Amino acid sequence: MKKILKKQKFLMLSIIALIVMTIIDISLTYTALENTYHQVISMLLIVPPIFILIGLFDVWVPKETIIEHMGENSKTKGMILSFLLGALSAGPTLIAFPIAHMMLRKGAKYSNVMFFLMVWSSLKLPIILFQITELGFRFAMIIDITLLVLFYISASIIRLFVSKEEIDLFIKKAQQMQ
Repeated sequence: MKKILKKQKFLMLSIIALIVMTIIDISLTYTALENTYHQVISMLLIVPPIFILIGLFDVWVPKETIIEHMGENSKTKGMILSFLLGALSAGPTLIAFPIAHMMLRKGAKYSNVMFFLMVWSSLKLPIILFQITELGFRFAMIIDITLLVLFYISASIIRLFVSKEEIDLFIKKAQQMQ
C-alpha cells in the first residue's frame, strides 16, 4: 500500500486538495473537476492520433534514410529538414519528445534533434501566423529570425557543452527504450 501511495503521490495530493476545496467552497471543486474533464478529453483527441502517426513514421521510414538525411554527415541539409519538421508540425511540444526519441534511435544527429525541438517549441507555422496577426509582420519576423539564428547557433555548438560520451549514453538509453 505504501508503495502505491508513494508512486501516486501527485494523485493523492490532488484528491486531498479537492477535499479541502470541497470543504471551503464546493463550487471550486465543480470547476476543478470540469476543467480536468475538458483537459482529459482534449488530450484523448490529440495524443492517440499523434502516436499512431509516430508509429507509422517509425515503421515506414528506414533507419538508413534518417542517417542519410539527418545523421552525423548531414550538415546543413539535416538542419533544414529539422527546421521543416518542427515548423510544419502540429500539436503541443509534449508530442515533439517522442518524435525526437524516435529520431535519435534511428541515427539522427543530436544537434539536429535539438534544433528540431527548439523550432517545434516556438517557430511552428501556426505560432508565426498568430504573431504576425497580433504583433505585425515586421516585429514578428524580427523575433522569429532572431530565434532561428539563436537556435541554429545553439544546436551547432552543443558539442562544446555536451561531451560525445554524454550524447552516446543518451542515444544508447533512447535505443534501449525501444
